[in-house]
Formats: sequence, structure tokens, C-alpha cells
Amino acid sequence: MSDKYQDRIDAFMEKMKATGAHEVEFLQAVEEVAETVIPFIAEHPIYEEHNILERIVEPERTIIFRVPWLDDNNKARINRGYRVEFNSAIGPYKGGLRFHPSVNLSILKFLGFEQIFKNSLTTLPMGGGKGGSDFDPKGKSDAEVMRFCQSFMTELSRHIGPDTDVPAGDIGVGGREIGYMFGQYKRIRNEFTGVLTGKGRNWGGSLIRPEATGYGAIYFIQNMLEREGDNIRGKSIAISGSGNVAQFAIEKVLQLGGKVLTCSDSQGYIFAPDGIHSEHLDFLKELKNVKRGRLSEMVQAYPDMQFFEGERSWNVPTNVDIAVPCATQNELNEEDAKKLIDKGVKVVGEGANMPCTPEAVECFYQNNIIFAPGKAANAGGVATSGLEMSQNSLRMSWTREEVDDKLKAIMADIHQQCVKYGRGDDGKVDYVKGANLAGFVKVADSMIDQGVV
Repeated sequence: MSDKYQDRIDAFMEKMKATGAHEVEFLQAVEEVAETVIPFIAEHPIYEEHNILERIVEPERTIIFRVPWLDDNNKARINRGYRVEFNSAIGPYKGGLRFHPSVNLSILKFLGFEQIFKNSLTTLPMGGGKGGSDFDPKGKSDAEVMRFCQSFMTELSRHIGPDTDVPAGDIGVGGREIGYMFGQYKRIRNEFTGVLTGKGRNWGGSLIRPEATGYGAIYFIQNMLEREGDNIRGKSIAISGSGNVAQFAIEKVLQLGGKVLTCSDSQGYIFAPDGIHSEHLDFLKELKNVKRGRLSEMVQAYPDMQFFEGERSWNVPTNVDIAVPCATQNELNEEDAKKLIDKGVKVVGEGANMPCTPEAVECFYQNNIIFAPGKAANAGGVATSGLEMSQNSLRMSWTREEVDDKLKAIMADIHQQCVKYGRGDDGKVDYVKGANLAGFVKVADSMIDQGVV
């Protein structure tokens, strides 16, 4: 990076901080994109002439609203709801809804901004958006979750639609929550339409959608390894998280012959010295998806496993070849990165959105670790959401094999785009640069075509 480019990056970020210094996660996401896009813009002045970067970092629309609901004691509760409709240059806004106490505007702007480029990379016609609430589904009864979701959708329904904005699930929003919101939308609008993705199979959902983010991340890692003449078979893998993404990342690793050593939740991580097997995975799915229990309970069923309370998967007490953070943003810091490097890690693929801090990413680069950013590696979820939208529009459904084949092809295409834009003169691929530029060019060109809107 020349001083000239660094000065431009710094000046741009100072302008961003002047209007939103408190939006830490959003600024982190913008800076990561600016570091690769600003030098590219300097070499392609048409984007500067149209002021594309300044336009693309500003959401087209931000909606904030009150969500009142009654708990089981008939007491009125209040939460805050959000929808950030970030960019619709290549299609209707598309991105998940997150229900978690940590949700705020900064996190949703960061997620919506990342979604612009992620959706662009899929090659499907989807813009970028994100939304959610600071509501916590944990510890709530099904009736309380239903009443909250109905209140949330009563307001959100004014702003979304199959050709405008199509939300999906995210942390805290699974099949139960999608079902309650879809039912309320149908009641209010008196129409059965594909306004949400992640729906139940019986009422417009797609096969492979629950598996897609985890499967897609492993497909992308496999593509990176194949470019190096290698594959996942026989590799030792540390995975964080134990939700939807982590579960199906584990499943796909097992199908490809890899060995998963860890998974985690907010209380700690499980270490399986002989690897997590299909039986363990079935127990994990039942524990997390049905019983909504804690990961520590696995040790009671499988004494050969160890649970490390208050620690993260990156403390795994053995060597690992691949790390796949699948929990949440900024979960893997520089200290964790150094631990993984000491344990022999060769590849890191982000299954979650921005789970590695900038310092961790820099550490991986300095040590020649192959690194896949979330906007590329975890795009499988939204890609399959796009396929669900297509099936809804066509009033048809594809088989599991058809959807999986399409997902695999999309992840391979994303990998090729990253290689195209990220390959250096030495043949090495900067996947962060490749993902940012491939995603940016498609959206930027579309914005230019459509004028100043």
C-alpha cells in the first residue's frame, strides 16, 4: 500500500468517523472494504467521478421502530426493531433478521454493508439489507416468542415485500420465528407470497436452506485447498459455535472425510480428541435445536469429550489444520490467531460474519495463512435463500440434490471471482481483496447505470 493510497483511506475513514464514531462494527467493516477498493478506484476513475464509495456506504433507508408485546404474566414489554435497507442496485434488499440483546444500529449496518458484497458475489439478483431486534428468544416460551414476532412483523410488514425486501433468519431467528412472522405477514396482507426465506418445507421453503451456510463455507474451503492441490480429507479442524452454521459445517466436513475437534457456545467449548462423529452431531442438533440446552451437557452423554468452561475453540489442546469460526463477529482476536498459528493452522475460513478482528486477519496474512472472508465463505446461506425466492416465484420446488448442486456451483463461482480479482503477480490469492473488488464492481456498475438515486 503506497502512502498516497493510505492517506486517501485515512481521509475517507476520518469523514466516516465524523458522522458515526460510535458505530464501531460498521466502521470496521467499511475500513476493511476501503483498504482494497480505494486503490482500485484510483486506477478506475469512473467510480470516483460518480462518487460511488461515498454513496455505497450510506444506507438507502434505515427503519427503527418500537415493538410492544405481552409476556406470559400479561405484562407489557418493549423492544426496539430495525431494518437497514442498504443497497438495491442489483435487486430487492436481502439479508437476515437477528434477535439478540447485542443488536444495535452499528451491528446491523455492518451486517447490511457486508451483505451488499456477499449478495453480489452469489451472481443472483439480490441487494443488501439487514434487520432485527434486541429481543432475546432464550428463556422465552413459544407463546412469548410468537407474540413478539407478531408485533415485530406488524410494523415490518409495511416496509417489505417479495419485490422490495426479503428478510431471512440469523442469530436468534430460526424456523420457529420465521413461521410466526410469515403467518402474521399473511394475515395482515392477505396474501401467500415469498416475503421471507428460511420457511418450512411445507409452506414454500427450500431443501438445503438450513444447511446452506455451513455447507457453503466448507465447499469454499475445499475450493481453496483444491487450488493448492489439496483437500479436506484427513484434516483436523477447529470449529466455533454450535448453532445452525456450525452444525452443518461439521456435517459437511464429516462427509468430506475431515476430523472436527471442537465446537462451542457462549459458556465454553467442547474438545473431542477422536473427532466429532455423526452420533455426536445428532445429539448436538437435538440438544441445541429442540431442547435448547447448553453444550456442557454433551460431556454427560459422552465422557470421552472435554468441556472447557469460559474458553474458546481456539485454545484447542492439539494441532489443527483448518479453523472455521462460525459463532459471531470479532470472536477470534490476534491472541487467538497466534495460538492457531502455533498449532499449525494452514487455512482459516469465516463461517460467521466478520468473526476475525482486523489484527487477527493481519496476523494470518503475515504468516501466509490462507484466509477466506465471511462475505465469500459464508455466502452459501443467502445464495440458497435466493434459490428459495426463485422457487417461490416459479411456484415449484427443486430436489435436495438439485439445490445442493446449485449451491456447490455458486460457491465455486464465488471462489473463481475472488481468484480473478485477488491474484497477485506471485500467483498467491488475497481472498479479502478478491471478494471486495468482485462484489464492488458489479454493484458500482449497476449504480452508475441507474443514475444518481
